[in-house]
Amino acid sequence: MAKAYSLFEGSYSVDKTKQFIPFDPKKDDPKDRPGSLFIHVHPFLIETKDGLIVLDTGLGLRNEAGELVIHENIKKLGFSINDVRYVLMSHLHKDHASGMVDIRDGVKRVAFPNAEYVIQEQEWESAYSSESPSYRTEVFDVLQRSGNILFVNGDGQLTPEISYELSGGHSEFHQVFHVKTEGEHFFFGGDELPEPEEIFRSFIAKYDYDGRKARDLRAQYWEAGAPEGWVFLFYHSKNISVGRPEQRADGSYKIIDAG
Repeated sequence: MAKAYSLFEGSYSVDKTKQFIPFDPKKDDPKDRPGSLFIHVHPFLIETKDGLIVLDTGLGLRNEAGELVIHENIKKLGFSINDVRYVLMSHLHKDHASGMVDIRDGVKRVAFPNAEYVIQEQEWESAYSSESPSYRTEVFDVLQRSGNILFVNGDGQLTPEISYELSGGHSEFHQVFHVKTEGEHFFFGGDELPEPEEIFRSFIAKYDYDGRKARDLRAQYWEAGAPEGWVFLFYHSKNISVGRPEQRADGSYKIIDAG
């Protein structure tokens, strides 16, 4: 069976400044960071017949040797960054998109040189024209010159294994992905289903472009995926990053760790 891997990039607090500040729950006190959200960052890797797939690219952080953490994590799994065929981008906020490129010692290059970066065209245009601190246009500049972008619009089928849907809940042109390979159905909801806890509580978030739509989409994804046994990939989860539904005796479903 195919497997999805978390490319874990760390734990952070985020306040109204949109800055991601490292947070170590073993030594840091949440009370010292009022008004902050506390999240983990999990880009993902899936091996398919069409090659390796990366789903969102993280904060672009580096290890002590100066290497991108996302590159280090992929290599630790025994894979090569040169074998990444697609980089599937749910949206372009900096905590999801900064690892798209590698800017080091004045040299600027795409982080995955042999990959096509699958991006909703209107998300790209919206991000590029935005003055929001949620976006890093210097990253977009590098990618734009690379020739590696594959713009898509609306819903579609990328390959026999990969499909995408324009969802528009978290950002106006946010998209989600389905990857069906070797008997598994992986679902990546980006920031519309970033944590497993959000499946089981109904709420409208101020950080979503359309909070009501995002709320309803979370319910729809679980309603469709739980009976079918989808594997859910949770980008900001603090516990289960790769989860699978399991039916209880009463017919309801819970999420269990499938990582």
